[in-house]
Amino acid sequence: MISGVQIRCARSALRWSVQELGGRSMVSTSTIKRIEAQDGVPSATSANLAALKSALEAAGIEFIGTPDDGPGIRARPPR
Repeated sequence: MISGVQIRCARSALRWSVQELGGRSMVSTSTIKRIEAQDGVPSATSANLAALKSALEAAGIEFIGTPDDGPGIRARPPR
């Protein structure tokens, strides 16, 4: 599971706008904004969270820690 903070940080590390992430993940920009505004595990569908995670990982982001213990990201070259 990933947190709203991790998604915000990952998007920032990639220098992506909300629109860019929305286009790559097929998740609406309003949903992304709502998810990013939440601390901890966002209240969102597992499909939307999986789509966001997949898009960010494809761009080289590695999610580390857990939402409750040291959530973070690591930027890697894209696969």
